[in-house]
Amino acid sequence: MKSNTKKILIISHIGAERNHLMQILQLNGYETTVADNGQDGIALALQLLPDLILCEAQLPTLSGYDVLLRLEKNPNTTDVPFIFLSAQSEKEDYRKGMSLGADDYIAKPYDMAILLQTIEYRLRKRERIRATAPTNPPSAAFDRFLGETKAQEALIQLADNREVRHYKKRDIIFKEHDYPHNLFYVECGEVKLFKSNMEGRELILRIAGPGSFLGYLALLQEQAYTENAAVLESATLRVIPKEDFYALVYGNPNVTSNFLKILAHHIYEQEQQLLDLAYNSVRKRVAQTIVWLHEQGKGNLHLLRDDLAAIVGTAKETLIRVLAELKNEGLIAVEDGDIKVLKMEKLRKVPN
Repeated sequence: MKSNTKKILIISHIGAERNHLMQILQLNGYETTVADNGQDGIALALQLLPDLILCEAQLPTLSGYDVLLRLEKNPNTTDVPFIFLSAQSEKEDYRKGMSLGADDYIAKPYDMAILLQTIEYRLRKRERIRATAPTNPPSAAFDRFLGETKAQEALIQLADNREVRHYKKRDIIFKEHDYPHNLFYVECGEVKLFKSNMEGRELILRIAGPGSFLGYLALLQEQAYTENAAVLESATLRVIPKEDFYALVYGNPNVTSNFLKILAHHIYEQEQQLLDLAYNSVRKRVAQTIVWLHEQGKGNLHLLRDDLAAIVGTAKETLIRVLAELKNEGLIAVEDGDIKVLKMEKLRKVPN
């Protein structure tokens, strides 16, 4: 297949129609990938970065509208042409699809020739936009790079020569509803950011490793913490007074931009986590979590089962049962409590 072959992702739960569409597109020189549900469609879109997406509007569980919303929020897929295919031809449905950012909304039964013309038009238009998009002159690009580099250096210097605190496993760094007085910088170790309910059950939102800053959102909002922070094993943190943090953030726009990017990334991750909790089975969530932690460079996982269950959002007993299933299937190995990935690709594709 030629390197310039356009990639089209088809998201549809209607098997016969999906396969027919795939065959027609392949006969017309397109490379196709298919997903039979919205969640897998999102994952494939982020992984493959297709040139165009065809999506059923009325998907079960996670609708095509939800798929579009998720992809619109991700900078890697926000400009990918998105075409809805729908049995609904009401004006309200068309208006809803287009208002969310779809490029076209084609009602069924559609004429295949017209669909192919629409696909070709959207692909050509995307190429024209890319070709005519203004580019920053080298000096502007260099200035922006230099500004971002200086911002990084300023952040690192902000943490230098600060009070050092050593924490043991399970030590609390700050609690939800406490008011912040410092910014924390993780020098070594890992810290879990989590929320807990009235019964004390935890949901881990993310794990912060070396080089991470903690507590900046509460400082920027001048409000109480909205989450808890505790050490997973042992950790060393540097403590930066909030006054010094404010002086740098409000005096350096590149530093402000840096923290906004970090915040946007964390919001995206948490939205994805909520979607997984809502739509994915426990088995798939466990597999996804193991893959995610492995990709974070953690290798064999040393997390306590309580913490791993809190990331997945399930009970410890359920987690242990699913781990046993994955072990029996040869996807993972469990040795002395550590989890080792044996078949990464099969683990990624664990069905819902």
